[in-house]
Amino acid sequence: MRILFSILTLSLIATVSFAVDSEEALDDPVLQARYEKIIDEVRCLKCQNTTIKDSNAFLAGDLRREIRHMLEDGLTDEQIFDFLVERYGDFALYNPRASGKTLILWIAPALFLLGGAYVLVNIVRRRMTLPIDDDSAAED
Repeated sequence: MRILFSILTLSLIATVSFAVDSEEALDDPVLQARYEKIIDEVRCLKCQNTTIKDSNAFLAGDLRREIRHMLEDGLTDEQIFDFLVERYGDFALYNPRASGKTLILWIAPALFLLGGAYVLVNIVRRRMTLPIDDDSAAED
């Protein structure tokens, strides 16, 4: 029984030590919820395919701490996102803002869909003008 208890205790300690964000939760639950939302929307600049919430890179830890301090200082979410974009560029956000530089990211999918629909309509129209091969007419 003592061995089982020891194994259980060690496994719980190991789970806590593998946590990415080792900082204590903020005292205010509203600030904590905002913090969680923000770090889930910011891209790890080193890993590039993960958020800073899921990254254990040194830079991600620094960004989490910086965001925590900005929240405690009373900055709004928009001010925090503005700071990150100003310092690291639009790439820092998973959902880049619709601006002159990122406009192509927002318009390109619609343009590809319209182009594909245009090609599809033209193919169908051309095929409709082709004569129908009737096998019964060939047998006569």
